[in-house]
Amino acid sequence: MNFSKKALSQTVIQISLLAGVDHIVISPGSRNAPLTIGFTQHPGFHCHSIVDERAAGFFALGMAQQLKRPVALVCTSGSALLNYYPAVAEAFYSNIPLVIISADRPEHLIDVGDGQTIRQENVFHNHIHYSANCKEGQEHQSFNEDEMVKAFSTALNESGPVHINIPFSEPLYETVTAPTVIIEKHDFNKKELTDWADDGYKDFVEAWNGSDKKMILVGTLPRNTLESQFLELLGNDESLIVFTETTSNLHHTSFFPSIDKMIMPMKEADLASLRPEVLLTFGGMVVSKKIKAFLREYRPNAHYHVGPHQGYDTFFSLKKHFKVIESVFFERFLKDGKANSSEYRKHWLHVKAHRAIKHQEYLNAIPFSDLKAHGVLYETLPKNIQLQLANSATIRYAQLFDLDASYEVHCNRGTSGIDGSTSTAIGAAYISGKQTVFITGDLSFFYDTNALWNEHIPNNFRIIVLNNSGGGIFRILPKAKESEHFEHFFETQHGLTAEHLAKMYDLEYTSVKDEASLRKALKDFYGESQRPRVLEIFTPSNVNDVVLKEYFQFIA
Repeated sequence: MNFSKKALSQTVIQISLLAGVDHIVISPGSRNAPLTIGFTQHPGFHCHSIVDERAAGFFALGMAQQLKRPVALVCTSGSALLNYYPAVAEAFYSNIPLVIISADRPEHLIDVGDGQTIRQENVFHNHIHYSANCKEGQEHQSFNEDEMVKAFSTALNESGPVHINIPFSEPLYETVTAPTVIIEKHDFNKKELTDWADDGYKDFVEAWNGSDKKMILVGTLPRNTLESQFLELLGNDESLIVFTETTSNLHHTSFFPSIDKMIMPMKEADLASLRPEVLLTFGGMVVSKKIKAFLREYRPNAHYHVGPHQGYDTFFSLKKHFKVIESVFFERFLKDGKANSSEYRKHWLHVKAHRAIKHQEYLNAIPFSDLKAHGVLYETLPKNIQLQLANSATIRYAQLFDLDASYEVHCNRGTSGIDGSTSTAIGAAYISGKQTVFITGDLSFFYDTNALWNEHIPNNFRIIVLNNSGGGIFRILPKAKESEHFEHFFETQHGLTAEHLAKMYDLEYTSVKDEASLRKALKDFYGESQRPRVLEIFTPSNVNDVVLKEYFQFIA
């Protein structure tokens, strides 16, 4: 086994091992040669070569999403590093641990006109949990080691991205047969937040137990965050409504999924009646714009948030953030919380049942469209899959359906961007081993085509592209269609298809244009195959917005 001659390379390789970071995503370059040599020559690492740094960043993010521990990214100097930024921002807001390791030019070559050189130190300043700026030279060994250890520890304990910037002078490719740097053992154990200050908890319990109209809103959560006993506690309280997002991965017959389906058709009097006295939230980002608008207009008396990460004042009424893991909070709350007798939930369960009947009636009556296609998809998806959803229209359509409890649902809701959805899904599929179905819109799919430039796509990976020839969501947004040059600069109409991309990357391809052909294609789409598969569903762009707007009127 060979080692890079560079002490900085040997140091980061050994600290990565000690920290338990064993998946390394490398993009090619010369300045990062000492890192590439170090990681690829060591049997303790799984190294993955992804050429496009933006795709690499999201591929690593998908892997870390499933591993629930850091994945390292390695790139050369210059603008290569900047291409990680979308994934870094997503990881920051989605609480996913990434370790960005960038090679840099030595300090004396910065801002002197040297090629492939930018100001790399602290480049992710606003969206990073820690930046370690290493220095060349044996005299800096102790400093560099401390900085790297701090960075890896932060990624583990903050569940977010960190950046380690490492300058290398030439020559870059020299190796030695034995390490010249030996790192002593460090403690990298992740410290779970299992205790929290009692400040505010007594007030919360009093407010909760004294209220006949309580609401819980659950954002993005990994599966199995809460045990069934806690779900039963919440599901059996007549004075409580639990709204669950598609990405919450929480299910109970008394909960209220499909938030927009519930709220969008409501009149002012209904909204006023729905207003909670106390709001409890947990989980990450919330998709539904309607629930945000509702809770900002009809504010609760107090909003409490539970979770180990950020506690956002999304509804401008946050009273307390209990910074603790959810299961620990609810274990205590199980003893202190009281279920009140109330008509609050009963009334809205009747509304929920009415909406479900009208929902199915409408789906049965409408022409082929985005909504119809989504209805067929969620009716026919196999159980026990990992479901990865792209942003924009895809996740918002998903919110209208009660998804099967066996699905594991993910979407990049940290920044809600369309960039990197495919790459993330592939990274997650590679790690999970489960059949992964990725549903995406055409713009999101074409925006991330380099995601397919990847040798790690499992054969059971399935891509479903809803192609309405543009950014169909802009047709739904109020007054967007009235904008001048709407089709060109907002909707960005196009005539692209996924067929030639599928051929280039050796993926099986099928396309459909109506419900009958869609149902026929889906019969064996999820079956075993020797290659990943793409199903492209073409829908008419001129009817999708009308169908969706009339949907909310119909189900009222």
